Amino acid sequence: MAELARFGISIDPLLLNSFDQLITGKGYDNRSEAIRDMIRSALMEDQLDRTDTTPTIGTVTLVYDHHTRDLSDKLTEHQHSHHDAIVSTLHVHLDAHHCLEVVVVRGTAAKVKRLADELIGTKGVKHGKLVLTTAG
Repeated sequence: MAELARFGISIDPLLLNSFDQLITGKGYDNRSEAIRDMIRSALMEDQLDRTDTTPTIGTVTLVYDHHTRDLSDKLTEHQHSHHDAIVSTLHVHLDAHHCLEVVVVRGTAAKVKRLADELIGTKGVKHGKLVLTTAG
């Protein structure tokens, strides 16, 4: 294991107690692991925000009413126009009217965000969310 640096922080006791409850609930063995994960997450988010050329992988999750006229065709058209960014899709029938679609995407942050905006912004999509990460 690489050499680790130690540092201290000053924190309000109530905030520390809330943090301890949070990390215990998430299964962390200690504060250090939780803080390291938070730092990694913040650095990744910053990298994604700073540059549109960052290679990314992620998911676009959509919920929609499949009875909405031409919606399925429009979503399929968007996906085909970005076929190089789509790794896989999963389609789930939630009930008699609603579907959940998860699209696994890969590409530069700009390309993936553009695809997600098109899919989520399609008239008839009730909910949509893009979740991105980097491979590193």
